[in-house]
Amino acid sequence: MDFSMSEDHQALREGVASVMKKFDADYWLERDEDGEFPRDYHRAMADAGWLGITMPEEYGGSGLGVTEAAIMMHEIASHGGGMAATSAVHINLFGPHPIVVKATHEQKQRWIPRLVSGEDQCCFGFTEPNAGLNTTQITTFAQKVEGGYIVNGQKVWTSTGQVANKIMLLARTTKIEDCKKPTDGISIFYTDMDRSKIEVTRIPKMGRKCVDSNSTFIDGLFVPDEDLIGEEGKGFSYILHSLNPERILIAVEAIGIGQDALRRA
Repeated sequence: MDFSMSEDHQALREGVASVMKKFDADYWLERDEDGEFPRDYHRAMADAGWLGITMPEEYGGSGLGVTEAAIMMHEIASHGGGMAATSAVHINLFGPHPIVVKATHEQKQRWIPRLVSGEDQCCFGFTEPNAGLNTTQITTFAQKVEGGYIVNGQKVWTSTGQVANKIMLLARTTKIEDCKKPTDGISIFYTDMDRSKIEVTRIPKMGRKCVDSNSTFIDGLFVPDEDLIGEEGKGFSYILHSLNPERILIAVEAIGIGQDALRRA
């Protein structure tokens, strides 16, 4: 197998590097000290088109795949920003992919261009205090009502919850005891962060301070029908389109950080 980079891949790498050179180690040290989300960095990545690298061209993205996203994230990780630099943008790459795979054309038109441009920032309400890797055990529940759903529950380790205006939310629409399989009865929504119904509390951390992590409490959040992605009860299979490639990106980010550390040593 040939692991050498093509000319296009090398150009991609150089393009990412040209943005990263504007944000040196001192910049990331300041963000770690003040805990402020790196908005100027996020804006620079959006303006250069990198936030849409995996999004369909039809909606303003580049339509590229896991290989190109991995090259991008490796390069970001290699420039001194560590997990702060990577986490600030990789949520945009495959995190919203249930939209790409299962949303309607109208939903894609409404959501994807704003993610690509950086106008919208999305956080993810997947993990719960008693449901980490065992996603089927989530208890956040979306009760069907006229015109939509009322959601109640709790999430944890919600990254960028302090700054996001959108949330991709995983909730049960059928109780697990009423399902044939544990993976049934889970639905996925992409909706507004209504902070009158969503309370976000920052979790103190030793590192990656500028990309906040949070406990999230949802109390009576109304989600309209048009914010349901795909079919009700099929959300578990949809999130695999996010989680599987995300694991690859996190692995390559770790390699980039390690290589950067060796260079600095």
